[in-house]
Amino acid sequence: MRGISFKIPNSYGKHLWEILECINIRELTWKIGDGESYFIENNTLGNPLFPNSSSINGEELWKQISKKDYYLIFVDLKGFPKRADVREVATYQEFMESECQFLILLVDCSDVIIYSKDQLAIQHIFSKALATGYTNIEYITDENDTNSTLIAF
Repeated sequence: MRGISFKIPNSYGKHLWEILECINIRELTWKIGDGESYFIENNTLGNPLFPNSSSINGEELWKQISKKDYYLIFVDLKGFPKRADVREVATYQEFMESECQFLILLVDCSDVIIYSKDQLAIQHIFSKALATGYTNIEYITDENDTNSTLIAF
């Protein structure tokens, strides 16, 4: 198992928090790639969810994704150990050769792709996706992986 893919509702909410609450994101430093996501303010798009940062510690990420509703359009987050070389990872081969432990991509408001070097994390997220009612849930394996790039936007 390389990862998991599924669809989330194209709606306001705390979808990243719902997806990631079953793993310990606080122990990682997160590289924030190009993306587009906004907090909801007065029932419309407000400030960016990830303003002008190239990286964020896990505690700050947890606070961002759990405090209030947001709307996800494109998300590119890659988790590295705290003292690791945080760098861009664009392919599965680069992911495997890097210190990156976890990555989550969201494309077109609802398509989620997750890769993890921790097989247990993949299984937890699969169970969470089922329990939350997400759709099109599939493991990503060596045989079915068609993602040529691991960049969301």
